[in-house]
Amino acid sequence: MNSLDGCLKRIMDIPGARSVTLVDGASGLAVAGAGEHQGVDEHEDAAGTTDVVRAVLACPALGSADDDLTELVVCRTRGFHLLHLIAGDFDGRLFMHVVFDGDLGNLGMARYQLRSALEELTGGNR
Repeated sequence: MNSLDGCLKRIMDIPGARSVTLVDGASGLAVAGAGEHQGVDEHEDAAGTTDVVRAVLACPALGSADDDLTELVVCRTRGFHLLHLIAGDFDGRLFMHVVFDGDLGNLGMARYQLRSALEELTGGNR
């Protein structure tokens, strides 16, 4: 099992995780994915979430030049989404989109465990 497969498996083992997609933020394409993407194709998901990340990155009120965006949290009535930007030696900007069931997941623990899983993939660079 390569490190990306291991990382996706580890993310899917986080309580409440329903799906995970690694997205190339430069192209808006899904690089890899796991879990059930209920009602949405993972490539549509990647394109849509790329638009969200780009909009936040372009908004001066939500950031500054010396303070990098690392994560977005989207809360829904029945769950939440974590969009975690990945730093590292990659071509372009990657981010991980993880969908969680609100009844089974815990936002604080999910964020902590996601960061831990991504450290495996990036060698400590998030």
